Amino acid sequence: MLTIIFFLSSGLFLGWSLGANDAANIFGTAVGTKMIKFKTAALICSIFIILGAVVSGAGASHTLGKLGAVNQLAGAFIVALAAAITVMWMTKAGLPVSTSQAIVGAIIGWNFFSQTATSMSSLYKIIGTWVFSPILSALFAFLFFHITKRIVEKSRIHLMRLDSYTRIGLLIVGAFGSYSLGANNIGNVMGVFINSSPFKDISIEGLFHLSSIQQLFLLGGIAIAFGVFTYSKKVMMTVGSGIFKLSPVTALVVVLASSITLFLFASQGLHDLLTSLHLPAFPLVPVSSSQAVVGSVMGISLAKGGRNINYKKLSQISMGWVATPLASAILAYVALFFMQNVFMQSVFQ
Repeated sequence: MLTIIFFLSSGLFLGWSLGANDAANIFGTAVGTKMIKFKTAALICSIFIILGAVVSGAGASHTLGKLGAVNQLAGAFIVALAAAITVMWMTKAGLPVSTSQAIVGAIIGWNFFSQTATSMSSLYKIIGTWVFSPILSALFAFLFFHITKRIVEKSRIHLMRLDSYTRIGLLIVGAFGSYSLGANNIGNVMGVFINSSPFKDISIEGLFHLSSIQQLFLLGGIAIAFGVFTYSKKVMMTVGSGIFKLSPVTALVVVLASSITLFLFASQGLHDLLTSLHLPAFPLVPVSSSQAVVGSVMGISLAKGGRNINYKKLSQISMGWVATPLASAILAYVALFFMQNVFMQSVFQ
């Protein structure tokens, strides 16, 4: 049992890193504009991330499984650990990097070490979402900004009432975004352990059923929640005020745009519906909430004429996105070598 806990600890560490970085971005704009207190945001974010992970987390994790099926518990431990350490480095620098990119890089590192072929179709699909998701989020933000601006101007709502409505909207949309993030990104945290899960399905008199995968995702969701509470505030402030100064209303638009983007890539139901109607469906791929939020912030700034953008901060974030998968892949490869040749643990079959 202690061995199992030890090997799963890297996944929990990665969950903590995701909570400290990616998950924080859901409420980053709200906290950055001081519309919502950090503790309130962290509580709501944590609850709905856990719900999303357990209820709807299976869909996006399959794509990572196709990229590389890590088939030994020790190997999964190293893959998750390499991704977590990479994200932690970036988080300490205050940069909203992508946990999705970190885990993909680590899986590719495992593929190289185990001489397993990388599914290029899955890799292209994942990389495509890295490019497309911030663009889509920016388009949503651009559109919602102009719609919101027109509504506010025509309604002539009192400033105090607008402020109250905005706070409520941020809470509701943030909860929706947190659920979508849990459903979409839990595969990053615990997906590599699915093929070597140590748990058994739990069923109580047919009334309650929790699969082994859901148990993994529950643990991962709790780890994410812990990361949100303990280490996310710095990244929240970077996203909320570091790239472009946001007003409370534009903060709401940013959260809404990024939340919808995450939902589109997480919803199995929407995917099945579009497929049944013979329409193009969004791939079920873990996407980066950081990229979605940054894309939304850029969409707002462009809607306002592109003025006052902190290009230095934006370039630093972009460099982090490029460096993350490379660093994670190299770290995973080196760590796998030590695990197998020094600690004599089999990391692949």
